[in-house]
Amino acid sequence: MYIYDEYDQRIVEDRAKQFRDQVRRYLAGEFSEAEFLPLRLQNGLYIQRYAPMLRIAVPYGVLSSERLRKLAHIARHYDKGFAHITTRQNIHFNWPNLEDVPDILEELASVQMHAIQTSGNCIRNTTTDQFAGVAADELIDPRPWCEIVRQWSTFHPEFAFLPRKFKIAINGAEEDRAVIGIHDIGLNAVRNEAGELGFQVLVGGGLGRTPMVGAEIRSFLPWPHLLTYLEAILRVYNRYGRRDNKFKARIKILVKALTPEVFAEKVEAEWQNLKDGSATLTEAELQRVSKYFVSPELESFAGDDAGYLDKRSSDNGFNNWATRNVQAHRAPGYAAVTLSLKQTSIAPGDISAEQLDAAAELADQYSLGEIRSTHYQNLVLPYVRQQDLYELWQKCRELGFATPNIGLLTDIICCPGGDFCSLANAKSIPIAESIQAQFDDLDYLYDIGDMELNISGCMNACGHHHVGHIGILGVDKKGEEFYQVSLGGKSGRDAAIGKILGPSFAAIQMPTVVQKLIDVYVENRTPEERFIDTYERIGMAPFKERVYAADN
Repeated sequence: MYIYDEYDQRIVEDRAKQFRDQVRRYLAGEFSEAEFLPLRLQNGLYIQRYAPMLRIAVPYGVLSSERLRKLAHIARHYDKGFAHITTRQNIHFNWPNLEDVPDILEELASVQMHAIQTSGNCIRNTTTDQFAGVAADELIDPRPWCEIVRQWSTFHPEFAFLPRKFKIAINGAEEDRAVIGIHDIGLNAVRNEAGELGFQVLVGGGLGRTPMVGAEIRSFLPWPHLLTYLEAILRVYNRYGRRDNKFKARIKILVKALTPEVFAEKVEAEWQNLKDGSATLTEAELQRVSKYFVSPELESFAGDDAGYLDKRSSDNGFNNWATRNVQAHRAPGYAAVTLSLKQTSIAPGDISAEQLDAAAELADQYSLGEIRSTHYQNLVLPYVRQQDLYELWQKCRELGFATPNIGLLTDIICCPGGDFCSLANAKSIPIAESIQAQFDDLDYLYDIGDMELNISGCMNACGHHHVGHIGILGVDKKGEEFYQVSLGGKSGRDAAIGKILGPSFAAIQMPTVVQKLIDVYVENRTPEERFIDTYERIGMAPFKERVYAADN
């Protein structure tokens, strides 16, 4: 993973000292609320329903065991003993005292972490595939490219006050686990006919009030031009993006208004002023960054471990876990393991201080000290020997990490909702729990198969409900909490926005509504079909008819 140099370290330490003085002056009455607002946002600090919320940056999801232990310490001493993993791989603390935030930032700086550009109208944390560098289907390791973008975008003076927040994701694998289609800029690694590396560039994706899938504006961008082309995109957005209405300020609105073709023309014109300039990447610069992401020294194995395969054959519980929570690795004899944070009765993505410490121990013992946070609000150990998987599984069961439901209906993506967020129209966490309880039979879950169910507490769509196979959105109806359901969303290479099923439902109805949707799927599927495949084949009507039948 990337290691700070003396300049990086000085930047995060100075930022913590600067914010300490800003907090002191605010508490002394020297700043008004309006004056303090941009200062706290620049340091990842929000004011939520009951307390401040601090968002910690986890660039491209990579953590060390040391950093995980520091997060556990912060959760224990400055929060209520928990942290929350977000859909952008960051970490939230939902209960810090304002007076303690400078101390937290200094604690983070001691382990090369920070909260810089995790909020505000700037370029946010660059995200990627949680299996980057180890996935069997990978074309390139996207982490060096994420780090290059991070270094370029952090404190970039031209893009510190954009019309609205800005998010970039990079995919380097055959399967798009980075969800690039719903980002302001999505970059997909490709090779041209000559075998040269470059990027397909998508622009204008995003969710919220006006969900859109990004449009391709370049099918192949040679890699040396990555930063200059990104700069051209940002300049066009900065110049033409709306600043009079925050609901129409995202780049997706501009791309739609201009059309992708006209937007691309403007970018190309701007790029001519930047192409081959000082920000052009060189092989030397790529190697400087890439050296931090060289695969660690792994043991040499001829193939799959025989003992691991024997255990899978003889222990059904272990086999279920291995089927859902263990990912194929590019190195023979190794695997990547997802630690599930989706136990019923636990808010999706929440992790206790004790679990953070335990996960750090697992990383040290089984994964060379490295762990990843994921878009799906889980954790990943990227370097596990197959011969250690059975022992690891047993420990995960004791720690609450072994729920064998990755990719299944109860592996729910869920925002904190009305239990924490001041923007939410409705609670999300109780809905997730009620659905998980409805589908608590593992055999039934496995029969249902791959399924993405996402829940958001408001139209800001932090739970990415628009791209769930089943999406649930909290809405307010005359002061009461109701839930709107959408079907047909997808988050991979063929990303799509779901369509609204019909009128919303009361909270108590939601488990039954989801059950009826699943019943329609089970009755109509062919043997090889997932839920999304059946929905696309038979359409919305059978689902709608069942859910709104008179016996409801």
